[in-house]
Amino acid sequence: MVDDFLSKAPRSSYSGKLIALIAPHAGYKFSGQVAAYSYKQIEGRDIKTVILIGASHSKSFTGISVYAKGSMRTPLGDVKVNEKIVRALLNENADIRFYRDAFEREHSLEVQLPFLQRVVKDFTIVPVLTGTLTKKSFEYLTERLIEILQEDEKTIIVASTDLSHFHDYHTAMTMDRKMIDAIERMSIEDIEGYLMSRDAEMCGGYAVIITMAVARGLGANNSLLYKYANSGDITNDRDRVVGYAAMGLYKTVLTKEEKEELLSLARNAIIDYVMHRKTYDVEIKNPRLKANGAVFVTIKKNDALRGCIGNIHPVKPLYQAVISNAISASSRDSRFLPMNKEELKDMDIEISILSALEPIKDTRHIEIGTHGLYIAKEQRSGLLLPQVAKEHGWDRDTFLEQLCMKAGLPKDAWRDAKLYRFTVEVIR
Repeated sequence: MVDDFLSKAPRSSYSGKLIALIAPHAGYKFSGQVAAYSYKQIEGRDIKTVILIGASHSKSFTGISVYAKGSMRTPLGDVKVNEKIVRALLNENADIRFYRDAFEREHSLEVQLPFLQRVVKDFTIVPVLTGTLTKKSFEYLTERLIEILQEDEKTIIVASTDLSHFHDYHTAMTMDRKMIDAIERMSIEDIEGYLMSRDAEMCGGYAVIITMAVARGLGANNSLLYKYANSGDITNDRDRVVGYAAMGLYKTVLTKEEKEELLSLARNAIIDYVMHRKTYDVEIKNPRLKANGAVFVTIKKNDALRGCIGNIHPVKPLYQAVISNAISASSRDSRFLPMNKEELKDMDIEISILSALEPIKDTRHIEIGTHGLYIAKEQRSGLLLPQVAKEHGWDRDTFLEQLCMKAGLPKDAWRDAKLYRFTVEVIR
């Protein structure tokens, strides 16, 4: 049955590095064909570890349960638990423990195993179930997984979830489209909003959110839908259906054409606002540009700074962030007067797309010209892009001091502040 499903699922030609998969977990006759679309993408790949994340359906508990040792058995054989990674994740203080009862009647992870056994060989698993998450459990698990997987090219994450449950066909399609769109845009904020408001549903909601947070930390910046269907497509009963999606989370580099499009959007937005006080309005269909992005727009005039505004977290689609930050850099940077029409012909635009913020434990790991810095302390914060340090010829200590001054803090405040580094993709 699994082989038949896989034979009917195409491999996507989408370029980029695949970081994580999302797959449904209903009975195979209902969602098996959709799940096959996810697993087809890793068929034959050299994968040694799979982090399986799902939500507990039968047991209530606080925090997260990680299966600690031994193996899981299917009709296709045993799959060993990666006990080394599990030991690195378990933490009683963060409510992450081995709660065996959570796994006794739990299907959401087990149902993924036969697919994995048919597409990859000689792999281990890290089975993770979410209960009632605490802030500690979410942050600790996310940070530890990012640290563990940062240098590991042979590990992939699989989030197990179905979508809306037991609505009529049309309602399910509408709700599921909202959730899929939020995942495609990598918008954790929108997903949480939908789960709270019930405007869209996902039984493995926080399994997917954890997966997205880890994938973001590993560089994922957009998501792709391989296949959507619901149980009504299989049974023809369209009164009470369950939704299923197969998706991949990717780290992709912008193409030359996409970079040129973003520069054009920034330039047109600035011109429209300075000339006519109009906010540039355009609809973009490119999924890479629709994905949420953290971005700064810098304007220079005769090589001198004329404005720079941005957002450090990916809270809106990349193309919209470029447009709004370009307008703000031209007219709302408090260090400068708003641009006038005569200055438009002399402006140069630079767009900096930020990676996820990474906590710094040792400042020796800051590379001048490669890393930008962000500091937060006592309600004050500041950010400097990596090109700023390079342009001014600063060494590491000067970079840290200038960062503190930018945030309105004493020069040595970085020693006991929250300090983060990031990289940027620069478009000029």
